[in-house]
Amino acid sequence: MAGFHAALDELWTRARPTSVLDVGCGEGVITSHWAARLGEGRAVGVDLEDSQLQREWEARRRRNLEFRVEDATSLSFSDGQFDTAAAIESLEHVPEPEATLSEMARVARRYLLVSVPREPLWRITNLARGAYLGSLGSTPGHVHHWSKRTFRSLVNRHGTVEEVRFPFPWTMLLVRLPEDR
Repeated sequence: MAGFHAALDELWTRARPTSVLDVGCGEGVITSHWAARLGEGRAVGVDLEDSQLQREWEARRRRNLEFRVEDATSLSFSDGQFDTAAAIESLEHVPEPEATLSEMARVARRYLLVSVPREPLWRITNLARGAYLGSLGSTPGHVHHWSKRTFRSLVNRHGTVEEVRFPFPWTMLLVRLPEDR
């Protein structure tokens, strides 16, 4: 995971966000870390209704950090409300990744920061360690599987990929949004 976190930190530093929306934030670990880095800047994490997640969110309270229950395909935020919108290890779980990315692009002004497991390496790695053999290495809850090329193609519909990182076995992209939207 050290390579994953180092690559994510490089892209975060490149984006230099002043505010961030973290879509599919889970327990809020990364969101909380980003809130600390933003200082006074706003960090918001969204995920689906889950009492266990909400207990984790309570434990991470900060003045500039907010967590909300939201549907990623119809976010309650206004256009361009955040400098950057991120989806870190969540797009493989959502039924409608295109709709999720569209909403992220709508609420962000400058960047999308996204990562997914890289296929087929993800499944091969799982099989090699004897995990999820019955589903040919597919992690439970993963409803989408992208190669480097197919993920980049999906994200390119929303902006220009400025930076790419491939910490094994993930794909991470920093996407510049068009200014004339």
